[in-house]
Amino acid sequence: MMCQKLGEKAKVLVDLGHHLPSTNIEQIICSLLDEGKLGGFHFNNRRYADDDLILGTVNPLEIFLIFNEIVDAAVRGVDTGITYMLDQSHNIENSLEGIIYSVMNIQSAYAKSLLVDRKTLAAARAENDVILSNMIIMDAFNRDVEPLLGQIRLEMGLSDTDPLRNHRQSGYAQKAARERKAGILTLGGGA
Repeated sequence: MMCQKLGEKAKVLVDLGHHLPSTNIEQIICSLLDEGKLGGFHFNNRRYADDDLILGTVNPLEIFLIFNEIVDAAVRGVDTGITYMLDQSHNIENSLEGIIYSVMNIQSAYAKSLLVDRKTLAAARAENDVILSNMIIMDAFNRDVEPLLGQIRLEMGLSDTDPLRNHRQSGYAQKAARERKAGILTLGGGA
């Protein structure tokens, strides 16, 4: 409502670490898409407060349902020019590995949302068949998309189909730690 008052350019940033517990976030996403007000996401997960946990580790179904709404909107011709950001605070796990793991979970949820049989789902909804509608959604969610994602990664030229394993075997973390210790990396030099 505030975005509508602010004008055409104002959009909503949905931070998945800040919505009320038990909120039907995918319904909110759908409404924002339909109104042209969904600007972006801060992808993370939470348990109690703004924990900024790795995306998809607490409720992977929620992420899938969000992407399902985005894909459905795109199929209907709705503008889905959305900005995606990770908003995570890695206090225990390695930060870069946590980011990689979140991206892997995003890729999986998105790939599964592309597998929803939208034609059959539309027919089931038209018949008010809640059970069949749920089964169609859950069929896509429960599918193993890792072989597909692995094939795509190979076609992109990656030497390993598992990004986390690829990162761990690359030696990058050890090299960056050595360079950091030696003072090679400077402000803005990355890590």
